[in-house]
Amino acid sequence: MRNNNYYNDNFNTRNYSYMFNFEEEFEHSNTRVWMTENWTYGFLYCAIYMIVIFGGQHLMQNRPRFQLRGVLAVWNTMLALFSVMGACRTFPELYYVLKNYGIYHSICVPSFIMHDRVSGFWTWLFVLSKLPELGDTIFVVLRKQPLIFLHWYHHITVLLYSWFSYTEYTASARWFIVMNYCVHSIMYGYYALKCLGYNPPKNFAMLITSLQLTQMIVGCTVNIWAAQYLQEGHVDCHVSPTNVKVSIAMYFSYFVLFARFFYKSYMNPDPNWKKRQPESIPGNYRSQNGADKSKVQ
Repeated sequence: MRNNNYYNDNFNTRNYSYMFNFEEEFEHSNTRVWMTENWTYGFLYCAIYMIVIFGGQHLMQNRPRFQLRGVLAVWNTMLALFSVMGACRTFPELYYVLKNYGIYHSICVPSFIMHDRVSGFWTWLFVLSKLPELGDTIFVVLRKQPLIFLHWYHHITVLLYSWFSYTEYTASARWFIVMNYCVHSIMYGYYALKCLGYNPPKNFAMLITSLQLTQMIVGCTVNIWAAQYLQEGHVDCHVSPTNVKVSIAMYFSYFVLFARFFYKSYMNPDPNWKKRQPESIPGNYRSQNGADKSKVQ
């Protein structure tokens, strides 16, 4: 099923009108070696993260909450801009592959890392970005917002899975990366606007949660296709059975948790339940006393 014409394509010139020097100089093999040799760091970072957030909650129990509105606005704006850039630099490769080589190639051939320096560089940054994104929870703790299971579970599992998949050059990850960049572009942009005092339409929050649910459905579908290709004996499909199992379990768990949030927030709204949710989830930007955050001065 491998299309040899692909390897004669120069994706860097077909997909991008301009390449930065740091993209042209990217060597995927060096980053893979480092990520493979230091795979235990991911678990170390997650352990430190858990100690910091739950220890921080304990320390903040008898202390006044921090507002941090300006800092949070800068933080969300930076993450939004990073995600927009990542989406712009990875989506063209996925689109080109789907248009010219089809679904199988998009799921089973890791050309987005090995044969495309631009997409490869932003794939590596995507994995690394999951570490600073843990900082989202620091704001939840310092602002004394409720820290729900969905929040910290999502951060930890995404970091560990992304690291694991990069060491394997999981081909199907191109789908997950593009989707995540696109959704985060909108999500963090929404957060930034709320921090700056703007009040987007309420339906916008529902749109973001709907996009997140769609992301989980597509993620499960891609994994089902990958599993089928492996069962059919496609030995050149560059997705390990272990990765498929871990990924589909992760995406399905996300779907259940986000679907529950969607139902509670938009279909059967319970004001008391909503007040208990952290503001790091769309549709629930509230101060400690339940007022709309955009009105807090």
